[in-house]
Amino acid sequence: MHFPRPKSLMGQMLMAVAAALLLVQGIGAILVYRAQRESLEVGMVNAAAFRLIAETRGFGGLDRMKRGDRPDRDRGGPFGGAQPRGFPVEFGTASPVGADETRDTRAQARLARILDEQEFPATDIAVVHRTVRSDPVASSTVQKRAARRGTDGRKLADMMDDNLLVVAVRQPAKDTWLIARVRSPRAMNVLLQPLLVQTLIIYLVLVGAVALILRRITRPLAALTRRVEQFAVAPGSAGQLEPSGPEDMQHLIVAHNAMEARIVAMLDEKDVMLGAIGHDLKTPLSALRVRIESVENDVERGRMAGTIEDIVRTLDDILSLARVGRPSDPRERTELSALVASVVEEYEDMGDPVELGDTRRIVLEARSTWLRRALRNLIGNALRYGHRARVTLVREGNKAVIRIEDDGPGIPDDTIEDMMNPFVRGDPSRNSTTGGAGLGLALARAIADQHGGALILSNRLSATGIVEGLTARLEIPVG
Repeated sequence: MHFPRPKSLMGQMLMAVAAALLLVQGIGAILVYRAQRESLEVGMVNAAAFRLIAETRGFGGLDRMKRGDRPDRDRGGPFGGAQPRGFPVEFGTASPVGADETRDTRAQARLARILDEQEFPATDIAVVHRTVRSDPVASSTVQKRAARRGTDGRKLADMMDDNLLVVAVRQPAKDTWLIARVRSPRAMNVLLQPLLVQTLIIYLVLVGAVALILRRITRPLAALTRRVEQFAVAPGSAGQLEPSGPEDMQHLIVAHNAMEARIVAMLDEKDVMLGAIGHDLKTPLSALRVRIESVENDVERGRMAGTIEDIVRTLDDILSLARVGRPSDPRERTELSALVASVVEEYEDMGDPVELGDTRRIVLEARSTWLRRALRNLIGNALRYGHRARVTLVREGNKAVIRIEDDGPGIPDDTIEDMMNPFVRGDPSRNSTTGGAGLGLALARAIADQHGGALILSNRLSATGIVEGLTARLEIPVG
């Protein structure tokens, strides 16, 4: 079975802690289980030895059984303390071990040492494990006691499934077997239940403590992440983040605030510089536009005016590209299909072959002025290189997708990404008749990034693999 891996830091840390705790607790539980199991078996062997010795040395254990007394627990003896509940000690001429039963050699060796220390003679020792149900003597005794005490059927069934240690010692003097039985609750109930409860408590305490610590770390980390995402879209649009969480996280937030302030100061300085450049360049360009009117040669005057217009247009694109990362106008609720239709109508009014295809009504928060600029750049490129443009608007999941298709030669696949960088053109020459300064696609992609979307260019292929045109896909998130 494959379990999904948590994606968050808190989920991964909790899973790692839980897995490590499970491994450690599992190893500890095995060791504790084995130790407790051995301790239980030692107690059962000691109890059996006590019954055997007490019977042969006249402590009266067997006589009490015959009189019908109910010695549920022995009061003590050479092994000290109360012993587990037992059954009548009996004598037999044959070993009680069945042919299909396996002797417990470790328990036999332990019992032999005890009997040797107590100078109890034995020529043979047999120890086997059974359930009460599978032993006729123990089963009969338990049923009689249950009937006498009015024990219900469910409890009786549990008692019949308890473990039973059957100990048989062959005495050399009489050549008979002395048989003792000692019952104990099932090891599953005695040993595993406390371990499970202990494990559950440890899990609750440790995992709860780790969760609290991680929450104290991840909460300011999540706030810092949101702040970085917001800064990436609109630098300097909000105040600095308040330091919180552990001391290390506070230092990280303070360092981020300092870095953010430095970046904002650099962007402000850049805006001031670009504004000054734009003002200082446009003023002499306007003066040149006036002076060329005195040129008598109409052809030369037209070339000069065209050059000035190219410079002004390029300067406007540069300033727009510089400002797109820090827009001053707020987002407003926009009906995207109406915006797309109005841009297409502008080209239709000028007689350009622009076709509006299927559109869907989509309302979103956007900066309509910038989106118009991106659409004009993409449609202008389609007309310039593909001679016609087809525009559609669809919704795919939580994204509005504007497609602009042309019938041009497309772009080599290995240069598509480069074409969206500033000052990169399909025509390597700087001939103004074949294109601008190479800022149109860069500006359209920057506007898409400004809205949290993307601009994707791809060649449209025919069934035979021939390029039939280029598709510009402008994606804008909805909501």
